[in-house]
Amino acid sequence: MTDALRLAVVGTGAIAQVAHIPVLAKMRGARLVALCDNDAAKARALADRFDVPDVYTDLEELLDSDTLDAIVLATPNHLHEPHALSALRAGLHVLCERPLAMTARGVERVLSAAQKSGRRVVVGNNHRFRSDVQALERYIVNGELGKVEAVRAGVYAPRPPQGWRQRRAEAGGGAFLEHGFPLLDLALWLSDFPEPERVGAYMRRGRGANAIEDTMLVGLELAGDVSFGLDVSWSYVGDEERSWFEVMLSRGSARLAPLRVVKELNGRAVDVSPSGAAARESPFLQSYRAQLAHFVAVATGTTPYEAPTDQVRVMRVLEAIYKAADERREIRL
Repeated sequence: MTDALRLAVVGTGAIAQVAHIPVLAKMRGARLVALCDNDAAKARALADRFDVPDVYTDLEELLDSDTLDAIVLATPNHLHEPHALSALRAGLHVLCERPLAMTARGVERVLSAAQKSGRRVVVGNNHRFRSDVQALERYIVNGELGKVEAVRAGVYAPRPPQGWRQRRAEAGGGAFLEHGFPLLDLALWLSDFPEPERVGAYMRRGRGANAIEDTMLVGLELAGDVSFGLDVSWSYVGDEERSWFEVMLSRGSARLAPLRVVKELNGRAVDVSPSGAAARESPFLQSYRAQLAHFVAVATGTTPYEAPTDQVRVMRVLEAIYKAADERREIRL
């Protein structure tokens, strides 16, 4: 391996253009050496803009090039598993945008392949790397606010994304997979993955086998009297996106964007939110910068690696949510 980790980005859609490519092009310890996309003109234009040497339109040709140490997958959801498996067979470390696969069983296949290959897989749950989320996690882990009792979160987007995200076979789901998955992952992670017990869900979905939902409302009950309420829509009639994430704990509460922490002290609610200078960049870009730096450190062995086995649990809950919504009944897990 060279001193700098040699990477390629596969898929040059929106997230690659605004996050992966510009961040990696300037990251110390990393060298972005190739882009791969079936739209050669778009990939070449981006390569020229960010001074990336090579462009490919075929993944297998890229993997045969013997010029890589790691790969970032920003392809449509249904391609994540096969592309990750191909990259692992080629001996590359993998950062894959969420979800790692379309099913829990698919996630298990990728994790098994990574273990056999001796390579490392990181899942793009960028919200875990937000500075406000990291601060909140420290409050929770240190026990300052007591035990997590509930999470209430949601996103209302005024317009849905277009392209492959509108096709169920390629996306796997609609508004909930796009906006609810990161909320679910974050809620489970911050509460230390309590065992799910039962779930109820309502969704509004179009007709036809390839239709996706534009609205989903989820109620999830977990062990230890923990509950999640998740509410997402991308048919919201408004002039801007609305989002919220609030955690209720036995001795306090917290909400994100911006982080506000309230703690019970001597029977009174006291604001104990951390103070400091305003962030120099958006939480979105900051989270991707931190996530990519973590991936480079994991791939080069300069930070400890923990296989993302928790993604199997997240996907099993996700599958139960869609089952509950499809069958219009409560599902016990």
